[in-house]
Amino acid sequence: MPANNQSKSIGRNRVLVPGAEQVLEKYKYEIANEIGINNYNAIDKGELSSRQNGYIGGYMVRKMIQQAQNQMLQGAFQASQLAQQPSPKQPQGTTELL
Repeated sequence: MPANNQSKSIGRNRVLVPGAEQVLEKYKYEIANEIGINNYNAIDKGELSSRQNGYIGGYMVRKMIQQAQNQMLQGAFQASQLAQQPSPKQPQGTTELL
């Protein structure tokens, strides 16, 4: 196992996108602070219950899914708005093939 924490891949929990590990760690601390566990990065995780640790991970996933759904919804609105726009006018002297 590597000595540094930058490239750990224990079991199935591995970061698939290079560089995302630091962002996910920061996000984890923000979520812990949001639910009332201050100084999560300084706390010995073994001192917390598995319920507390699991709640932080579950809440992270829930918020990430919500963000992805909002992005998809915005994309759907943009696509429907494009469909409602009038089609561009044909230049004179050309005919539509339909």
